[in-house]
Amino acid sequence: MSDDILDPDEGGVSLEPEEEIRRLRDALDAKTREAEEHRDRYLRAAAEFDNARKRGAREREDYTRYANESLLREILPVLDNFERAIQASRGEPAAAAVMAGVELIQREILRVLEKFGVTPFTSVGQPFDPERHEAIARVPAQGRAEGTVVDETARGYLLNGRVLRPAMVTVASSPDPS
Repeated sequence: MSDDILDPDEGGVSLEPEEEIRRLRDALDAKTREAEEHRDRYLRAAAEFDNARKRGAREREDYTRYANESLLREILPVLDNFERAIQASRGEPAAAAVMAGVELIQREILRVLEKFGVTPFTSVGQPFDPERHEAIARVPAQGRAEGTVVDETARGYLLNGRVLRPAMVTVASSPDPS
């Protein structure tokens, strides 16, 4: 009996042991590359699935966060009217009791809106920011830097850090040289 090994793939032709080892190593290398390719495809698919899951969760969270946006926008003019009523009644002793009630209602509405992520922001004295302010007038202002907000007609509000309504403001311009 010889040291030669019969190779079933070769149709029964015998191979030397070194040739058989080389052939088996080549086959192992091919299968290893194939397994690595499958593993790589699996890892990519798992990463894509995980990214899609995270994106879906983020979209659901954003939807929940901003779902009430249109309703909240409709409530803001009511707050403006409360503010106007309070301003108009200042200095009127006869209206003091009624205004105390109006201020109480205004504070309650603001508290409820804050529970839903709505917060007012101040603009007077701040530099004009087109993202947060809507300029309705420009006035020459002594002692104020150009582009500074000098008056606020309607307060601006944020919804979870995003502008819900920009503030309507008057902006300082450079004094007229004439």
